[in-house]
Amino acid sequence: MSWGTELWDQFDNLEKHTQWGIDILEKYIKFVKERTEIELSYAKQLRNLSKKYQPKKNSREEEEYRYTACKAFLSTLNETNDYAGQHEVVSENMTSQITMGLARYVQELKQERKSHFHDGRKAQQHIETCWKQLESSKRRFERDCKEADRAQQYFEKMDADINVTKADVEKARQQAQLRHQMAEESKADYSSILQKFNHEQREYYYTHIPTIFQKIQEMEERRIVRLGESMKTYAEVDRQVIPIIGKCLDGIVKAAESIDQKNDSQLVIEAYKSGFEPPGDIEFEDYTQPMKRTVSENSLSNSRGEGKAEPKFGGKSKGKLWPFIKKNKPPPPPPASASPSAVPNGPQSPKQQKEPLSHRFNEFMTSKPKIHCFRSLKRGLSLKLGATPEDFSNLPPEQRRKKLQQKVDELNKDIQKEVDQRDAITKMKDVYLKNPQMGDPASLDHKLTEVSQNIEKLRLEAQKFEAWLAEVEGRLPARGEQARRQSGLYDVQTTPTVNNCAQARESPDGSYTEEQSQESEVKVLAVDFDDEFDDEEPLPAIGTCKALYTFDGQNEGTISVVEGETLYVIEEDKGDGWTRIRRNEDEEGYVPTSYVEVYLDKNAKGAKTYI
Repeated sequence: MSWGTELWDQFDNLEKHTQWGIDILEKYIKFVKERTEIELSYAKQLRNLSKKYQPKKNSREEEEYRYTACKAFLSTLNETNDYAGQHEVVSENMTSQITMGLARYVQELKQERKSHFHDGRKAQQHIETCWKQLESSKRRFERDCKEADRAQQYFEKMDADINVTKADVEKARQQAQLRHQMAEESKADYSSILQKFNHEQREYYYTHIPTIFQKIQEMEERRIVRLGESMKTYAEVDRQVIPIIGKCLDGIVKAAESIDQKNDSQLVIEAYKSGFEPPGDIEFEDYTQPMKRTVSENSLSNSRGEGKAEPKFGGKSKGKLWPFIKKNKPPPPPPASASPSAVPNGPQSPKQQKEPLSHRFNEFMTSKPKIHCFRSLKRGLSLKLGATPEDFSNLPPEQRRKKLQQKVDELNKDIQKEVDQRDAITKMKDVYLKNPQMGDPASLDHKLTEVSQNIEKLRLEAQKFEAWLAEVEGRLPARGEQARRQSGLYDVQTTPTVNNCAQARESPDGSYTEEQSQESEVKVLAVDFDDEFDDEEPLPAIGTCKALYTFDGQNEGTISVVEGETLYVIEEDKGDGWTRIRRNEDEEGYVPTSYVEVYLDKNAKGAKTYI
């Protein structure tokens, strides 16, 4: 099977077919180029997608990736990024192994095709030239033969005519002979050219054209083979990355299998455990018995409490208000501790008998108000501005313990770094002492002193945090021990008395109050005015609240509450840390806002959303 023998007369069709083959090759190259662009675009989109969902550094998202589910998701993002890299490899390999090679091959193919068809056209032109020469000699031979015939006929006519002179006859004979000679020469020339043309034609159809068409056939077959090889390479490029893509997918599966729901649940406990014990049972309140008033409405000097352990009810009893100030709030907040276990609700020191009004009035006018120390005022201001206390006292006990432990670990690492640096400087100094030409040992003294000072500062800082940590761990119940319900009662801690400057302590909400000295505290007395304020309308309730901790209201204007007790809110916190509540018509007062959970009625007048 050869194009030279089978398609000897299809020169133009072969020219069209080979051009079509080159077009097919260029179309395939364009297809591969677009595929590489798609791979690059897909890889870029996958990388952007992976980057979009990566956790941001130094943010809350980074802390969330402690959970195994989030770690698995992070592994999925990383594997997706690697998966995108394999698509980039596919694009690069297709470009280098297919597109670039085929582009060069197409250029070579076009040149080869052009050369072959140039040779074919040249052979065609040669045979056409030979054909034209043959036709020309043939026409000349035909013309000379006709001229010879006419000359012979004219001679015979002249020879038969008796009236024609002999000279004319001779002239006609010579002309006839000349024409016959020219005809013979034309015949010989025509015969020679015909033989030559036949030879050239045989060479053209049996040698030149078959050779040229055979080369064109081989060129076309190489093109087809090259296209097939490119398609195989196209598949192999994809096949080469399949194992790595499989590893990426296996990594995702492995990450998914590493998810441990129990571990995540434990991490939630560690992240949000407060360390407080659950509230105790709510006591039964018997409304069938009339409530006894804690303070008599008719006596101005009736002693309150007389050393009794039951809660005192201050604030607004019916007909009882603060002296000189209508519905005033209590004096500075009572001392509060860092945890509910330190709430002073245990045995208290005996209360003194109520003194006459005149004596207490004189004592009130002559006593000086307590001045808070600057450090506590500054600390309280920083809390209001949202700054985190250095000892993390704004956190629940368990969270505070973790933060302090983390801080201690960080300080120990910093100390170790400084110690290593000091040891390195010391060794370098020893080297300088042994080999003075290497350096001056005295030049390291300043750096060594600086590092030693840093170590000392870090150790003092670590001791400070370790002391806070020991304090917190001493207050927390034993870890793993079954928590005991205390019916809302916690251990009582003795409150130290400070004369010069009040010692800052912590309340459960992280706010700071001052422990007041008995000599410097402002004594505000609750006086019963039965006749003056009896007709005043009580404030309406704007919501309810639930006591989170037990609070023993020892100051005037406060009210005692028991953990778990539900009361009415009549005045919300105005920013001073106190909320005004009511137990019934005769018992109302202030409690620390951090000791209660408030549920405001949205429909109540003046109520605002409170969280």
